Formats: sequence, C-alpha cells, structure tokens
Amino acid sequence: MRIRLIPREERFFDMFVEDAANVLKAARALEAMLRTYEDVEQHAKELFAMEHHGDELSHAIGRRLNTTFVTPFDREDIHALISALDDVLDLIEEIADTFILYHIERPTPAAVQQAGIIVKQCELIHEALSKLRGFKGLDRYWIEIHRLENEGDRVTRAAVAGLFADRTDPVDVIKWKDVYALLEHCVDKCEDVANIIEKIVVKHA
Repeated sequence: MRIRLIPREERFFDMFVEDAANVLKAARALEAMLRTYEDVEQHAKELFAMEHHGDELSHAIGRRLNTTFVTPFDREDIHALISALDDVLDLIEEIADTFILYHIERPTPAAVQQAGIIVKQCELIHEALSKLRGFKGLDRYWIEIHRLENEGDRVTRAAVAGLFADRTDPVDVIKWKDVYALLEHCVDKCEDVANIIEKIVVKHA
C-alpha cells in the first residue's frame, strides 16, 4: 500500500462531474429542441447560456490546476479532459445555431436519432466521471460510448445517402450534409472524452 505524504486535491473530481452535468444538460436540451422544434431560438439562447457556463467551469478548473501542487492525476490529462468536454459542449451549441442559421424547417428523423445518441453518450460520460475517483470498474462506460459512436456512424452514412436519393434541391443537400457532419463530429468528440477517461484509468490501474 502506497502512503501519500502530501494529500492530493480531491475537489477536481467534483468539478469534473459538475462540468459533465452541464454538458449532459445541453445535450438533453438539444434533443428536446429537435423533438419538439418549437421556440427554437429560445432553446438556442438557453444552450448559449449553458455553453457560457461551461466556459466558466473550464476556467475554474484551470485556475485550480495552476494553484494545486498535487493533482489527482496527470495535469496534461486534466487539461485534455476539460478541453474535450468543452469541445462537446461547443458542438452542441453550434448544432442548435446551425438549424437557425440555415432556416431549417424541421429536423429529419436521423438528426433526432443522432441527438439521442449524443444524450446517451453524455449520460455515460457523466456517470463515468462520477465514479472516476476510484479508477475502477469504468470500462463498461467507454465500451458503450464506442458502440454508440459506431451506431452514430451508421445513422450518418444512411442519412447522407438518403439526401442524394430523396432531395433534388442542391442547397438543401448542402445544408443537411453540414448538419449531419456536425452531429457526427459531436458523437466523435464524446468518444474522445471516453478515450481520455480510459487513458486515465489505465494509468492508475
């Protein structure tokens, strides 16, 4: 058994969970926006506020990192984790904005399905980070997040193929290709978070 002469800063774990909870809240808000597709601009404003709050949380973690002598795990992994969570949140907000900027009349079933996949991934990320303190028993979370990423890829490929089969307006095709690309990118970024969690856990196994 290792004896730690200088206690490590445990508050980081709570801050990671708070950050992930905000990302999950945003993911659920995006899915709700696409499912109902009412008051879209109000939903986008709420997502902007969540993204701003996420920035504040990231800065708070960064400030604590700069003033903490002993961190719970490697500093570069802390930086990578908060940066990856921030990337997911930024993309969620960008997706909502794109629906408004492109004047999209209504979401496709594939877009709603992709938003649901992002929610599931964010739920798993939040739960994994809530258990990160022990560095054990987390493999099922990143395995499922990877599976969801593969599912998201299949949904995107089918949706893009459908664009060329069903739509004749080239501008419409371009708009939806952009939307699907953003959704897929967000799913991929959730997988990046899972990879970072896996890396952290492996180092402390």
